[in-house]
Amino acid sequence: MFNAKDFKEYRNAIGFNAQKDLKTFLSAKDIKADINFQYIDDLTIRLKKILNSLNSVVYDDLKQQNINEFITVNIDNILVKLKQHNILPKLNNQGRRIEQVYFSWMRGFVICKFFAKALSLIFVVDEKEIVWVGKDNLDNPLLFARQPEADFELKLQDNVIRFEIQSGYQGINDIKEHKVREAKKQYKENGIISVVIHFDLFNGQVAFVNISQIQDDDINWITRQQMEGQTVFNIDQSFFVWKLIEKPPLVSEIKEIIFGE
Repeated sequence: MFNAKDFKEYRNAIGFNAQKDLKTFLSAKDIKADINFQYIDDLTIRLKKILNSLNSVVYDDLKQQNINEFITVNIDNILVKLKQHNILPKLNNQGRRIEQVYFSWMRGFVICKFFAKALSLIFVVDEKEIVWVGKDNLDNPLLFARQPEADFELKLQDNVIRFEIQSGYQGINDIKEHKVREAKKQYKENGIISVVIHFDLFNGQVAFVNISQIQDDDINWITRQQMEGQTVFNIDQSFFVWKLIEKPPLVSEIKEIIFGE
């Protein structure tokens, strides 16, 4: 029967003393493709079309009155920064193309910015009062974490509530398990309520989920095979309370969801 010594002799024979080096060689992961900037431009054009499409159908008070200016500030200028600070090469994730990771990150980023107006209406605050707690610093590549999700905090009814914006694009609406675990920990230790606001852009609906109070035995915990068997909290249809083409609800109308009352 072959053993570890035989395997090591084989690897040494073909020129590799370290297993990780042979794995890299056989998978060709050490060969980095040049960034296809034409592909980047094409994806950027698609982002702009997505924004224009959303702006044409959302409730009138949520529309960007000057969508071209919004696109310039939140897409064109951001792409310039990504290029200037050499951040694009950092956009790699488990072998995915840099261009595709760029598209995913930028799409999440710009959707958060687009719906800031909606959040100000829902929570009855000035848009300027919504302070984003972002993880990415576009002026410092060392502080760029490639996280499209945006967090912000508000004090409502003497409660500190942290909101996370996330989006779905394929009609599959999940919340990752680690986010729920961290939210429950924050609530237990610091009394901070965590709420996910999930924009299902495939179906045109929005859910509000208090993830601080999700029970371990909740029936909506599932194993998602498309995510390599990860456990996720599947957002039940009952959590969706706002159709994007209609006026968003006020926080007073959804307080039972937000506070778990």
